[in-house]
Amino acid sequence: MSKPDPLVVIDAVGMTPRLLEHAPRLQGLVERGWMRPTREVWPSVTSVAQASILTGRLPRDHGIVANGWLFRDTREVRFWQQSNALLNVEPIYAVARRRLAERGASFTAAKLFWWYNQGADVDFSVTPKPHYGADGSKVFDIIGFPDNLPKQLEQEHGRFPFHTFWGPQAGAGCTEWIAKAAASVIRDHAPNLTLVYLPHLDYDPQRFGPSGCDMAKLVGELDEACAPLIDAADKVGARLWVVGEYGHRDVHQPILINRALRQAGLLRVRSGPFGEMLDTFGSQAFAVCDHQLAHVYVLKSRDLAAVRDCLAALEGVDRVLMGEELAELGLDHPRSGELVALAKRQAWFAYPYWLEDRHAPDFARTVDIHRKPGFDPCELFLDPSLPLPTLRIARRLAAKKLGFRTLFDVIPLDPSLVRGSHGIPETDPERMPVLIADGPPPSERGPIPITEIYTLLMNALCP
Repeated sequence: MSKPDPLVVIDAVGMTPRLLEHAPRLQGLVERGWMRPTREVWPSVTSVAQASILTGRLPRDHGIVANGWLFRDTREVRFWQQSNALLNVEPIYAVARRRLAERGASFTAAKLFWWYNQGADVDFSVTPKPHYGADGSKVFDIIGFPDNLPKQLEQEHGRFPFHTFWGPQAGAGCTEWIAKAAASVIRDHAPNLTLVYLPHLDYDPQRFGPSGCDMAKLVGELDEACAPLIDAADKVGARLWVVGEYGHRDVHQPILINRALRQAGLLRVRSGPFGEMLDTFGSQAFAVCDHQLAHVYVLKSRDLAAVRDCLAALEGVDRVLMGEELAELGLDHPRSGELVALAKRQAWFAYPYWLEDRHAPDFARTVDIHRKPGFDPCELFLDPSLPLPTLRIARRLAAKKLGFRTLFDVIPLDPSLVRGSHGIPETDPERMPVLIADGPPPSERGPIPITEIYTLLMNALCP
């Protein structure tokens, strides 16, 4: 049996149908194939969306209930984990490999910056992974398979611009590098399936809200970055699809849900030399915030009603679900909180649990995506209260190079700076995530569930 046509799937996070007018290359793919908006999963955040695309299932099955959650066995909140084993359902690259092997056909896959990358059953992978020293230092790097692939790509395209992948300098540089690197993998190896994550359209719309930034410029940058990918796909005869994860919306109301729980006597902290730390063992309730949804973990079932009433009264909260109600969202999974809080469209959940900024933990003023017990979009800003933030960074860098331990404490604590968010699925098809594909289109003309992308991909890979 001959191999199926290679398939390249670009995850252009933030791309929606209404933005295609600014992307002539992507619009050209539409004209060669077809486009549909897709209905998002709950919550519409990166890890959940990618897991649903890769498995065709909802969080109740694949287990990815947010970008981070409470690991109940250790009572640790962990965000942005990379282990492929966290998926409770086989992803598409494992299923396609097995099905094609049963037909006597080989199969190769590349997973480039998509989440749950480590340990994935793929032949080529690259993902960000810093080195952490015993003295608390961190050195940015990428990791992948085969072991020499990341270094080969950096020799060809320069060092991966990690500072543009997240943080105050996040921008188009990471998307441009990933696209060029992916083009090299496609040209050199022509995998049957190549998954490519292009993230930069996620940054300014969160900083300033979609109405507060130059979307035409941002989408144009994404479209231009796709040029080497499109050329590489054409050279190896690959089909090229584009998927989105969510669209952004303007917000102006942060909900400080953990402060409310603390003021109600339900959340406890431990004071220490590095500020106040969330006490997950001693707290009766605390929230793991992720954009417009928060998983609320309640220690004792007798407190559920009281916690629910406390949260439902907060300004900006739309609904608080518990028990069987979680099934409405497909979030009836053991990793979910006992309660799930949903924000109104103009609001989002901020994680701070301290009552005074002088008691904030030291990591709060830094970019630290793994230590914070919640997602923190303030990491996209430099603290405007600092008189010379770039000079402060330069001094910290100099101290680091001299071997001194130092904190890059330049991140603001003010959540009102954040003007864009996502998480609550969109109702307007023009603002839903986009799917651009070729081959037989779905019979329905309207939006299709994002989980249906899995079926369409399987049909393309295993006809």
